[in-house]
Amino acid sequence: MQQGFAKSQIDRLGERLRSGEVSEADLLLLDQYRRSFQGPYEAVVGVVRTRMDLQPTGRPAKSTSAIRDKLQRESIRLSQMQDIAGCRLVVADVHVQDAVVDVLRMSLNVGSIVDRRLKPSHGYRSVHLVAMHDGRPIEIQIRTRLQHVWAELSEKAADVIDPSIKYGGGPEAIRSLLDQASVAVMSQEKLTTMHADVQQRLAAVHAQRGQAEHDESELAELRSELIEVGQAVAQGYEALEAVLLRAMATMSDWEWEE
Repeated sequence: MQQGFAKSQIDRLGERLRSGEVSEADLLLLDQYRRSFQGPYEAVVGVVRTRMDLQPTGRPAKSTSAIRDKLQRESIRLSQMQDIAGCRLVVADVHVQDAVVDVLRMSLNVGSIVDRRLKPSHGYRSVHLVAMHDGRPIEIQIRTRLQHVWAELSEKAADVIDPSIKYGGGPEAIRSLLDQASVAVMSQEKLTTMHADVQQRLAAVHAQRGQAEHDESELAELRSELIEVGQAVAQGYEALEAVLLRAMATMSDWEWEE
């Protein structure tokens, strides 16, 4: 392990954090370890800003309580934790999301990519990319607007109802609501993908018109399909986002029972 920390030293510190037997010296060591992520974090965020022209939000260091909770919740060593420092990007839709992932893959030293869109974690959907810089992992979360609103809804439910909601616990009613909302987000984003596919098919037919004969009815059919799917995307996106935002705004007034 670089920057003056031995892997075994950090892992022993992690075990003490997990057990709750932490001294002042341990807290000082943890603070020093977290500070070692500052430079790599700023470097990675700098690449994101200059290459992507995007403004990420994030934190150069995970809080002590969040680190302890994760160690207690998961069978992971402190030296293996990849989200001590990280940032988040919120983009328009799944196509921009894919494009951003591709550019980041080419611009950074990417250690791993976890795609939680097809296999969500308790309803949570996004793409997580871990960039390595000076021996430190920096996590980048890339979410679409809908994925982000869903995640914010889940976070608020965890805050006002039950912290275990983020990890699959909590009242069955709220879990069902979040699961259904996650499926609705996935369905809407599949419709967005369908719209892009129709656009590509229409562009391909137009590109070949000077080289081969095409039935004008095929073009008319594709144009009609493009308009129909486009309207469904726009209406469905706005409606779903409004429902999620309204649920988040009123959640503090809800009452749930196990």
